Amino acid sequence: MDNQTTEQQVAQSDPAVETTTDQSQTSVLATEEQSSDINFKELIPDEYKENKALANFNNMDDFVKSYINAQRIVGAEKIPIPNKYSTEEDWKVVFSKLGAPGKPEDYKYSFKEGEVDDQMLQSFNQQAHKLGLLPQQAESLIKFYNDLNENNVIATEQQVEETRLQTEAELKKEFGPQFNKRIDQAKRLASSTLGSEFLNNTFLKDGSRLGDNIEVVKAFSNLAEKLSEDEVVKGDSSSYMTAKDIEKEITSLTEEGSAYWDKRHVNHQKSVDEVYKLRQLLNG
Repeated sequence: MDNQTTEQQVAQSDPAVETTTDQSQTSVLATEEQSSDINFKELIPDEYKENKALANFNNMDDFVKSYINAQRIVGAEKIPIPNKYSTEEDWKVVFSKLGAPGKPEDYKYSFKEGEVDDQMLQSFNQQAHKLGLLPQQAESLIKFYNDLNENNVIATEQQVEETRLQTEAELKKEFGPQFNKRIDQAKRLASSTLGSEFLNNTFLKDGSRLGDNIEVVKAFSNLAEKLSEDEVVKGDSSSYMTAKDIEKEITSLTEEGSAYWDKRHVNHQKSVDEVYKLRQLLNG
């Protein structure tokens, strides 16, 4: 009993024993680390080492993950890739597996009511089904063309308004005080001849409406002047005054001894205001 106790004490206190134990543990750890650091490619049989499919693998973990994913793909449903010899029916099979509707009327969209013309949508669905478009592709195309058309309409309206204002400004300079009369007569004649709808909805190459084109307006105005006795173009002639009529009226209001010159006259200010308006009209 005493001998065993003594041997245990000697073993516990002997540095040589402790060193041997430490070296043994260190050797085990080193062996484990060395094992984990083994080059993965050294495990590959010689006949497969040059295979390009294994070139990107550096450890067993990546190799195993890749193998598992490959097995999942093998078990998934396959879609054959058509080639140049494939028929239209072959393509239909592919489109169907990808999610294309079975019939044109099966296309469903998220458009608001009235946002897309129904007849146009029916025609589009026929073509979309023929091409094998997926629902999300079809809806994206419709939205694209809707936005494109909307932008074109806005641009057209801006062009029309710019042309109208430009025509109006040029004709005011040319017609002077008779602008309203001549434009009214031209519109009457053009509308009775071609129709208002045709004038407003017919667009020329420069983007202007037929009814706003300066050459067209001037042509109808000149023709209306020659037909001024015609009831169609004459209109309410009492509401228009020529330059000569305006000058005559100014002369009458400003003749010597009139209320225009007599500040004490009850109609003095009225006469002054009237002459001012006539002169403004005469000067355009």
